Amino acid sequence: MATTPLAASDGFRVFPATHARFDDVRTMVGPKNPASSVCWCLSHRIPAKQNRELTGPDRGAYVEALTRRRTKPGVLAYDGDEVVGWAAVAPRADLPFARSTKIPHVDDQPAWSVWCIRVRPGHRGRGISHVLLAGAVAYADGRGAPVVEGYPVDNHGEKVDLTMAYVGTRKLFEDAGFTLAARTDATSAGFPRVVMRRST
Repeated sequence: MATTPLAASDGFRVFPATHARFDDVRTMVGPKNPASSVCWCLSHRIPAKQNRELTGPDRGAYVEALTRRRTKPGVLAYDGDEVVGWAAVAPRADLPFARSTKIPHVDDQPAWSVWCIRVRPGHRGRGISHVLLAGAVAYADGRGAPVVEGYPVDNHGEKVDLTMAYVGTRKLFEDAGFTLAARTDATSAGFPRVVMRRST
């Protein structure tokens, strides 16, 4: 496994989601019941029709195959040897966002997207989302991305329902050096979503 982290802060370290770390990916995004047809962080990674048709254990198998590819499906945060966070990152051109009618294209640069940031219960409020986002940007940069974007809620400091908080907040992205690039027609947890961008 990689020993040099993509990012590190306050004892937390971030690494690519390689196949050797697939059990940790499962811990972060797999359902408790392997037969369930939920999550695995696929709803914004693959087309809606494919997402509906991919059921049960096939969902985990799909993500396991992603970890075997040259470009990994995301990054993982660790507190020591314990996995505590996940961020999905990939070229926007490979995602349904490329065809979104609600989230606009800012320009023709081959942007990478960070669209899901998840911290395990019991570990929240410790700054892990910040180091995860830094690691996701570093990973995209290492793969040649000229620019990285996210689609967080513009919640003006108001509390966001935890089930929808995976998109992140505008402030989280601003703290990581992102700036507002566009408004969108999308919402999450009742808040408008915005396109936040930064160069690598």
